[in-house]
Amino acid sequence: MSSLNIHGIIGYTITPFSADGQRIDFDALGRSIDRLIAGGVHAIAPLGSTGEGAYLSDTEWDEVSAYSLEKVGKRVPTIVSVSDLTTAKAVRRARYAEAHGADVVMVLPASYWKLSEAEILAHYAAIGASIGVPIMLYNNPATSGTDMSVDLILRIVEQVDNVTMVKESTGDIQRMHQLRRRSDVPFYNGCNPLALEAFVAGAKGWCTAAPNLIPALNLALYDAVLANDLSQAQALFYQQLPLLDFILKGGLPATIKAGLGLTGLEVGDPRLPVFPLGDNARNQLKGLLEAV
Repeated sequence: MSSLNIHGIIGYTITPFSADGQRIDFDALGRSIDRLIAGGVHAIAPLGSTGEGAYLSDTEWDEVSAYSLEKVGKRVPTIVSVSDLTTAKAVRRARYAEAHGADVVMVLPASYWKLSEAEILAHYAAIGASIGVPIMLYNNPATSGTDMSVDLILRIVEQVDNVTMVKESTGDIQRMHQLRRRSDVPFYNGCNPLALEAFVAGAKGWCTAAPNLIPALNLALYDAVLANDLSQAQALFYQQLPLLDFILKGGLPATIKAGLGLTGLEVGDPRLPVFPLGDNARNQLKGLLEAV
């Protein structure tokens, strides 16, 4: 199965809430998607950790998924995160996303119980057998509690036909070097502070929430990499690194929602138990945005 031409800057979307946190603000969601596309992202990834997919009811998840896919309208490819605690629920989400036009689904093996390698492989196999679109395997032990070795990742790629791409978010650049050395599977960076190193290691793209706030810098870094202008790429990367670090350490939903508010788009707070940024952190974020 083709992995499509997924490349470049892949922008995460947020899920905006009303002031009381009880309702989805679809107008703000649509505006945030339009901003990402106008900013030049090469693909859009709804309902990941930035989009608070884990904190939505099934009905809310369906509504956000369908709305996001309709709003993007094939202007750029879409990668919908369908991760859930059980295989059955992840399969349901994957089928729903495919039926509503997703180009790719992204799967993070999240579980209350620690999963064996056989269980992880079976999880991907079941999702893969249920849909016809490609799957982006997502490795992020910080959020899932499951760290897939390169050996396991490559076994899944070999045995599940539509697992055709890998998003690596461990923060270990050696994982990317191993993937490049041992396979031709396209891989994508999901760790902001590794953006430059990941591109040098051969990453085909960068999955990031940063384009909600600084799309021009993100795109310029990618363009410099494509032009093989390492000195320019380094300068652009270090220019945005303080903000990239802040986004990661402050938590994606809280920092991106605060940043969007500071740049004129009110999208509400993260859903509890996640707190919004406090006043000191918001002021620090404001200073970082002004600096870049």
